Amino acid sequence: MRCCDELGAVSDESGRLTRTFHSPAMRRANRLVGSWMRAAGLEVREDAAFNLLGRWPGTRRAAKTLLLGSHLDTVRDAGKYDGPLGVLVALAAVKHLKERGVTLPFHVEIAGFSDEEGVRYQTTYLGSRALAGTLTRADLSRVGGNGIERARRPRGEFLAYAEVHIEQGPVLEQRSLPVGVVNTIAGQSRLRVEFRGEAGHAGTTPMHLRHDALCGAAELALAAERCGVLATVGKLSVEPGASNVIPGCVELTLDVRHQRDARRCAAVRALQTKARDIARRRGLRLTWTTVQETDAVSCDPKLSRLFARCVAARGHEVLTLPSGAGHDAAALSAVCPVAMLFVRCKGGISHNPAESVKTADVAVAIGVLADFIQSLASRHG
Repeated sequence: MRCCDELGAVSDESGRLTRTFHSPAMRRANRLVGSWMRAAGLEVREDAAFNLLGRWPGTRRAAKTLLLGSHLDTVRDAGKYDGPLGVLVALAAVKHLKERGVTLPFHVEIAGFSDEEGVRYQTTYLGSRALAGTLTRADLSRVGGNGIERARRPRGEFLAYAEVHIEQGPVLEQRSLPVGVVNTIAGQSRLRVEFRGEAGHAGTTPMHLRHDALCGAAELALAAERCGVLATVGKLSVEPGASNVIPGCVELTLDVRHQRDARRCAAVRALQTKARDIARRRGLRLTWTTVQETDAVSCDPKLSRLFARCVAARGHEVLTLPSGAGHDAAALSAVCPVAMLFVRCKGGISHNPAESVKTADVAVAIGVLADFIQSLASRHG
């Protein structure tokens, strides 16, 4: 918990927590967490995608690698547990096992991924998809071709990926449970929408003759609110941006999510149809761009059952629940089985400085993850 506090002070902005891909604060965060990894006896390196990696070699040189971790980047004005908690829980669990003299038949690697939130380039899982080797040409063009594709790891290298993360929702708190086992990660669509109308004088242009791009964008935002799935307009850019000028152009982001891909895709199509209707009625030009689409991911049933047994063995009720948020586990599912453990967070609040977890709940998560690693080892011994 002290490490979370110390890491939470590493930011690119004064007075609030913000760490984005390859920013000065992200580099400082990697150095700080890397020092903790070295102190725990891990072999530490940073790959071409700026993912921080700490390795604990197993007893068999040709064995596969169990990958643990989460992300070290943040949203703007973030809380200090979304992402980093999973990296530090993994480090604490590994340190605990090493101090007890435990040996494993597989290698363990802890990853602090460089870009899960997608703040800088508006594309999620940049770090974990680089490691998985699933980046597209469009992704690479966004980051300026800095060679991050070299972070790709060989297919078949990973035994599994397990991630601990705050729930970012209220279910565990409502059930008075410290942890829960994730069964599904929602799919998501990220879109960029532009309405282009005509700027004009706010005092001389009659209302019925206006082509107000902001009103069109506002209408779409309200339609998103009513579309039947989780949909968010998170960013608006208004031009020319003066108090006495009718907005001539507005660009907005649209985030659409659901556990069922068919529902999500249907909602996106309906919203695009609505946007076209808005543009036609208001005399606006519409540009609709799909920035990224990520399919829903089912966590591996065997690994999830193993997590559940470890939770039950520590005397806690087992609750399985879906994740509406995206996670690096979704990207890693392309190359290996994945599993996730949620930790209760106060009020379900996340992406907010008010993020809060209980020390006792974090202790449970560390113990469950350590048990999970050992149980997996017994199966591969």
